Amino acid sequence: MRWNLDALYRSFQSPEFKKDSQRILTLIEEVNEFAEHELGTKEKAKEKIEKYLTYDLALTKLISKVLGFASLSMSVDAKNEEAREHYARIAMKLSELTKAEVLFKRFLSQVENLEEILSTSALLEEHAFILQEIKKEAQYLLSNEEEMLIAKLSNTGSKAWTNLQNILTSTLMVTLEKDGQEVSMPLPAVRNLAYDKDQEVRKKAFYAELSAYEKVEESSSAALNGIKGEVLTVSKLRGFATPLEETLVQSRMEKETLEAMFTAIEEFLPSFRKYLQRKATLLGHEKGLPFYDLFAPMGESQMSFTYEEAMDYIVKNFSTFSQRLGNYAKEAYEKNWMDVEPREGKRGGAFCSNLHAIGESRILSNFDGSFSNMTTLAHELGHGYHGFNLKDETILNSSYPMPIAETASILCETIVVQAALKEMNDKEAMTILEQSISDATQVIVDIYSRYLFETKLFETREDHPLSVKELKNNMLEAQKIAYGDGLDEGVLHPYMWLNKTHYYSAGRNFYNFPYAFGLLFSKGLYALYLERGASFVPEYDALLSVTGKMDIKDVAKLMDIDVTKPDFFRNSLRIIEKDIEKFLALTEK
Repeated sequence: MRWNLDALYRSFQSPEFKKDSQRILTLIEEVNEFAEHELGTKEKAKEKIEKYLTYDLALTKLISKVLGFASLSMSVDAKNEEAREHYARIAMKLSELTKAEVLFKRFLSQVENLEEILSTSALLEEHAFILQEIKKEAQYLLSNEEEMLIAKLSNTGSKAWTNLQNILTSTLMVTLEKDGQEVSMPLPAVRNLAYDKDQEVRKKAFYAELSAYEKVEESSSAALNGIKGEVLTVSKLRGFATPLEETLVQSRMEKETLEAMFTAIEEFLPSFRKYLQRKATLLGHEKGLPFYDLFAPMGESQMSFTYEEAMDYIVKNFSTFSQRLGNYAKEAYEKNWMDVEPREGKRGGAFCSNLHAIGESRILSNFDGSFSNMTTLAHELGHGYHGFNLKDETILNSSYPMPIAETASILCETIVVQAALKEMNDKEAMTILEQSISDATQVIVDIYSRYLFETKLFETREDHPLSVKELKNNMLEAQKIAYGDGLDEGVLHPYMWLNKTHYYSAGRNFYNFPYAFGLLFSKGLYALYLERGASFVPEYDALLSVTGKMDIKDVAKLMDIDVTKPDFFRNSLRIIEKDIEKFLALTEK
């Protein structure tokens, strides 16, 4: 149940790790010297762009391996001093790359006949989208000195706050009453109890979790204020109106698309509230659903899995979509690409790290045997499959924007759930149907609350650092707006700002709406799959393979989808609404 990282390096003391770490330092010096001496004039533009791109390809590959090994090691052992030391050392040196990056952006912005030059070189033509994007980004550049200063200060600013928050939550132990006595459990294990079949266990775990957060709320608040304060300062310096505008540019998404999606979401919130109210009634609540019962399993069939059973189930059902997808999941399992065991010092939640440099992925989760955790594995394997479809692209053409990042993962969840529904009797199907709706509620309604919270967070942080009380109140208000009367207003979760790691990354602002986009885009794609059958699969794989070198609107156009209008999102939401209507019919007294 633990991953193997040997394909990266066997240890931090291995000759390969030391060689690659040193090579990074050497290349940084070389590319900076090249940029300083060669990028001041526009002569021989083609040759200069090719040379910089060659440096960039080599450095990106090495950095992804070295930092990947260190960060993956830390993610399963927050107290791994050796990993932290190497990560910090390389990360600090990377700030020196800013000099070459800024000089290259400025150089590229001054090349007037760029399109003509790109067409004369196979290397440049292959990276035309990235190079054109770099040229556009140049308008947000600051002076060379300012860019280097920001890069260096972030190591002792936002990145330091991020590391602090990771350590706080990874090492936080929760005191919980179990079988008549107090026990101490890791935070991820306690959060998993939200899916327990016993309501009393769920309730005790919820209040124990909230109590534990009190130990780290002030330090987490300081980290959040520090990170968001830096983001606001730098974003304004660059000329963005708001951090949201900057995120949309980075996401290759137009504001028109974001507004179209939220227009549709707001229209369908009443349907999700009907589902929540029915679930509350079934669980014996009169004022809406208390937060501790939000993930309560429903139905008589409580599906559970060993890790081996979960992977067999995933591989079998992935194969109903395509054998290629099934074979990928089987390989990830057999080659130990996954770390699924909850344990002290391991970070909570789940993620997939696509390691393009070695053509593999590594997946972290905290598996407890529940159906929900099984679908989480399917979700993360979807991320891995996305990376698998990009392995023949260059590493620079393999980086896709945040909203597209959730497409393959959520589609893989849909495959597993829909395949499972076909095999079950009515009682079992109701259980899985409810779980699917519950997951969709998180991705649509809860994500909407997180978007509202972060919007308010940035607005307030412009005026002053937020106190713990303000953060909690803002989160509660966002939940009330999004969930409405679906939840019991007296039992909400005031600490959702503390347990979501995305808030604590200066480079991942508004990492909430991409989940909603991913779900609705995936639902739309799955509907196309049902229409087209097997012929859809190669088109889908081809779509995944170009997500690193197209903007979102153009990626969608490959499937004749217009994401700038609410209609596409409405159609996807109707699919979820039909599931809700089916659930309401099945549970009607």
